[in-house]
Amino acid sequence: QWLMVVSAAVLYNFLFVIGRAVFWELNNAAPALWWTLDYTCDIIYLLDTLIHAHEGYLEQGLLERDTQKLRRHYLRSKKWRSDVLSLLPTDLTYIWWPPATCQIRVPCPVIVRFNRLLRFPRMSEFFDRTETRTGYPNVFRICKVVLAILVLIHWNACFYFAISYAIGFGSDNWVYNISGGRNSTLSRQYIYSFYWSTLTLTTIGETPQPENDAEYLFVVADFLAGVLIFATIVGNIGSMISNMNVARVEFQNRMDGVKQYMAFRRVSRELEARVIRWFSYTWANKQALDEERVLAALPDKLKAEIAIHVHLDTLRQVRIFQDCEPGLLEELVLKLRLQVFSPGDYICRKGDVGREMYIVKRGRLSVVADDGQTVLATLGAGSVFGEVSVLEIAGNKTGNRRTANVRSLGYSDLFCLSKRDLWDALFDYPEAKHSLMERGCQLLRKDGLLDEQAFTKAQVEHENLTDKVDRLENTLENLQTRFARLLAECSSHQAKVKQRLTRVEQH
Repeated sequence: QWLMVVSAAVLYNFLFVIGRAVFWELNNAAPALWWTLDYTCDIIYLLDTLIHAHEGYLEQGLLERDTQKLRRHYLRSKKWRSDVLSLLPTDLTYIWWPPATCQIRVPCPVIVRFNRLLRFPRMSEFFDRTETRTGYPNVFRICKVVLAILVLIHWNACFYFAISYAIGFGSDNWVYNISGGRNSTLSRQYIYSFYWSTLTLTTIGETPQPENDAEYLFVVADFLAGVLIFATIVGNIGSMISNMNVARVEFQNRMDGVKQYMAFRRVSRELEARVIRWFSYTWANKQALDEERVLAALPDKLKAEIAIHVHLDTLRQVRIFQDCEPGLLEELVLKLRLQVFSPGDYICRKGDVGREMYIVKRGRLSVVADDGQTVLATLGAGSVFGEVSVLEIAGNKTGNRRTANVRSLGYSDLFCLSKRDLWDALFDYPEAKHSLMERGCQLLRKDGLLDEQAFTKAQVEHENLTDKVDRLENTLENLQTRFARLLAECSSHQAKVKQRLTRVEQH
């Protein structure tokens, strides 16, 4: 925010120092206002110098705040040169050259404040920071380029008016003719100069032909600047506009490729229409971006934090995951996968093996009977189903199979968590695993779908298996201890034999 204030002061000087130096009527229009604005900008410059000298910087990724180090860094960076030069009190020249004496002459005394333009690096720094932080970088770049064009045309208009003064107003057709009622007004002087500058720099021409060497040289310089600078600027604007539409172009190319494939394979019109409607839905809901490709440049830690920020609240809606350890939830968040279902698609059918659980992010689902017509229930955003089947609880009367048909009414976005991903995450969280199993059993008991006898038997077998594993581990540890002891005794015996052989050889 402070850089924005400094940039406003720099932009004021860029526009009005040269403008007031050339257009004397502008300089004389409101002296009190110009004095107020000038010295307000000087105060901003002074404060910015103090702030700049104590501005923190990153050293090995850490923000340095030590005052002495900050000052040394500021002096070593050579930024202080432009800061100091822009604050030189050149206004003292007003003692010998009062600004009130500016009457039909160019330049006016305000030209002595030209050193204030040396603060431009701070405005450039503001533009760079804003461009990296804004959510609309392409729009900001276009606005920045447009501002640069307007400032360039403004300066060239001022140069044209100054050269007209130097050659003589109205001395030929090329220079500005100040005589006449309307031509002598400030508004007409500036508007015509700006108009002439625009036509010349954009190489449109259609201006009066130069008549002497100075005029020819100035026009040639303007044409060269227009060809080189404006061609570059227009090219940059074209690239920015293209970048704004790059996602749309990629999406359109992908859809065209699918259309060509369907035409080549002679896909039915009905299926082709469904595919096109799916493409339209994904684009309308901003789902055409490849998230993995977009986030590929980020380190794993930042990608994980983004996923946690976006999906953690969704995962907490699942009953069996409520009150789970934060570490487990963070691991599960990274394993969620978004799936989009079209109208009429079955997410699961009755009797299917449950390998995934689903969380409805957007859309509506209907639970239908076997005839496909009778609607038993409707699921909306935030609903969860299939969470018990992924736990593989022994004694589940459904045999970990789906108990209903679930169909998408319109386009539906669902988060999917596979059974394999869940158990991979639970491997490092045994307490959370036990807690989840308990919650799953409670849900099955509530619905009368838990065979207590089979569950108890499985628990006993699991405990027996655990005991066997523990005994094997103890036996293995004992064997390792005995082996280590035998190895140490063998090494000691070898050492003693070597000593005896050495003594025998010496005798």
